[in-house]
Amino acid sequence: MIFEKMEQYDYEQLIFCHDETSGLKAIICIHDTTLGPALGGCRMWKYDTEEEAIEDVLRLAKGMTYKNAAAGLNLGGGKTVVIGDAEKDKSEAFFRALGRYVNSLGGRYITAEDVGTTVNDMDTIYQETPYVCGISESYGSGGNPSPMTAYGVYMAMKRTAKEAFGDDSLEGRTIAVQGVGNVSYNLCRHLHEEGAKLIVTDINDDSVERAVNDFGAEAVGIEDIYSVEADIFAPCALGGILNDDTIPKLKVKAVCGSANNQLLDSDKHGSQLEELGIVYAPDYVVNCGGVINVADELQGYNAERAKSKVKEIYNQMDKIFSIAKRDGVTPTVAADRLAEERIDSMMRVRSTFSLNEVTTLNRR
Repeated sequence: MIFEKMEQYDYEQLIFCHDETSGLKAIICIHDTTLGPALGGCRMWKYDTEEEAIEDVLRLAKGMTYKNAAAGLNLGGGKTVVIGDAEKDKSEAFFRALGRYVNSLGGRYITAEDVGTTVNDMDTIYQETPYVCGISESYGSGGNPSPMTAYGVYMAMKRTAKEAFGDDSLEGRTIAVQGVGNVSYNLCRHLHEEGAKLIVTDINDDSVERAVNDFGAEAVGIEDIYSVEADIFAPCALGGILNDDTIPKLKVKAVCGSANNQLLDSDKHGSQLEELGIVYAPDYVVNCGGVINVADELQGYNAERAKSKVKEIYNQMDKIFSIAKRDGVTPTVAADRLAEERIDSMMRVRSTFSLNEVTTLNRR
């Protein structure tokens, strides 16, 4: 029932891509291009069924529409999923074939790195199309987006602190950080430099040790991170970690972190946090610094300009909290409304007639 699903959430296009020579089997989904061309990464995964791949690309493309809109970008939402084993099925021909499919869309969709794909894969796609971001620095990219993502999380956390405590200063605040990977390590650096106290955990002991040595962080066990006394909890690892079991353990006033899909049930657990007086910063806005940074490549990458745009996440969070108060809803619902209101307003603007190549009258 593909068309029924597309009608339900107003998808524009679903493109099935196959290349027998390279073995490519991919699906490109364009959800919405009201704000601009659809931007979304290329995910490579061993899907058990084609139906599972279709469900995933539809879900991810819609998520990118909201993420890009809430981030203030002039970009719509799209996604690519590639059916295959990222460890075994890659080749130059494989990604060049995909690049040709992307190019055939004429700029309606722009791809980028995602789960299972790398910068090298994007460089290969770039041989066939300019509609790709996250390429090597030698081609004009911003390189590893983790520092910019972390800076965006830091900006979001400052605005969340203001909402929870009336002041956006993080000096002297205790931040419990779950996961100390590339993004959250850089986040910890910002927090440490402002004078925050850090409590960290990670399944990787070396990552924990580095945070302890570099930032004077306190290390706790994986399960202990939920119940530590802190001001802010920063989930920066797995999704679905805010649920019926973990939320009652929290001893914080706010939650703001880089992990995707932190709420196991968006409506239920968003409301549960609200009832407990815990301010929740919607994750897809908090962690959008990476996509903002990558999108800057479309104008010819400029690091200062990109950082200035990422800094605007503070103001986007301000809008979200204002909408939440205005409408009496959770910040999660408010983030969706921010995105929807922006898309709706542009849809009305673009209803105005404008001359183009087809409608222009050629008179002598």
